[in-house]
Amino acid sequence: MDVRKVIGENVRRARVLADLTQEEVGERLGVDRAYISGLECGKRNPTAITLWRLATVFGLEPARLLERPEPLTPIKPLSRPKRKSTPTEMTPNNKSKPRRRQGHRSARD
Repeated sequence: MDVRKVIGENVRRARVLADLTQEEVGERLGVDRAYISGLECGKRNPTAITLWRLATVFGLEPARLLERPEPLTPIKPLSRPKRKSTPTEMTPNNKSKPRRRQGHRSARD
């Protein structure tokens, strides 16, 4: 995952947990709301000073904004549906081949 996406996800999580809007975070940092939106979308590349200020706003250590989020793991592994087998017929050399539909003509016929 791109580091900008990691930072963006962490900024969004921290902002939501702090119950702040993008505009409120922007005001505290002295930047526009659109800049915060760009950070959260992973489109901005924040400086070390910006990371420090963001961490201060959220009451975090700056390194926490760089941590990869835990991947979501399903409680029960997903199983794939079983595929229906197609009817086959035996050929003289004991190899099976799929049956063709009635009325279907191939270029070989």
